[in-house]
Amino acid sequence: MWPTRRSIVLSVPGAVVSCGFAATAVSGVEGDSPSPEKGSPNVEKLAHFPHQDPVLVKETVGASHGRIARVKELLERSPALANATWDWGFGDWETALGAASHTGNYEIAKLLMAHGARPDLFTYAMMGALDAVKAMVVAQPGIQRTTGPHGITLMAHARSGGDRAAELAAYLASLGDADVKPESRPLTDEEKSVYTGTYSLGPATDDHVLVAVHKKSGLLTIQRGAAGSPRNLLNLGDHVFHPAGVAAVRIRFDVEANRAQRVTVFDSEPVVTATRRDS
Repeated sequence: MWPTRRSIVLSVPGAVVSCGFAATAVSGVEGDSPSPEKGSPNVEKLAHFPHQDPVLVKETVGASHGRIARVKELLERSPALANATWDWGFGDWETALGAASHTGNYEIAKLLMAHGARPDLFTYAMMGALDAVKAMVVAQPGIQRTTGPHGITLMAHARSGGDRAAELAAYLASLGDADVKPESRPLTDEEKSVYTGTYSLGPATDDHVLVAVHKKSGLLTIQRGAAGSPRNLLNLGDHVFHPAGVAAVRIRFDVEANRAQRVTVFDSEPVVTATRRDS
């Protein structure tokens, strides 16, 4: 079921892939301080040290989509969270500033940059920084076709800036290819039902993949466990999809008797396979 060493890690419920030190990794060498006793405040911090708490990282990126009061609280706690970056799934990385940029939250973007966040092409598009965007297009022709988090186009970022970015949006429109969205073949409700359901990742009953239909977009979504973040799937045909924002990843369903029985994620190589659990 798990054809690669990397995917074995994915099969462990609650596993976190990290280069940080585990609490048990700081002892055992002569001269080291003894391990903190159970219950010590250090134990929880050492679980991800020297990296920032992933819970706070995810919350900072999430809040940067529109909750400025919470962003302020998080930055007061740790100003370095201004550069928080989160993988929503399959390599769909988003910075806190990227979140503010594609949602048009100008004040949140300014706040993050005041704390050291690094602006990029998409931030400048949202802010209407015409000279900066023009300079980037000249320096790297075709960069206007690059998409941001979740596959959101550069033009969409400019539109999110409203009147502030109206002149920039007109410039991008003149280029002709700053708003090219990835193709996704339409599916009927009956065709979607072939894929929807629950697929087991391993022996644990709560370790599964859920494929469903998004209530607003109507697209198929995939998520790990009930607490995971559902990711939109774009249909390439022949039971193959890719997650929005990550065109290089492939998600293939094995269909038998008009019913998907397995789903495999490929990232150059097979990463993990899950088998249908529901009837």
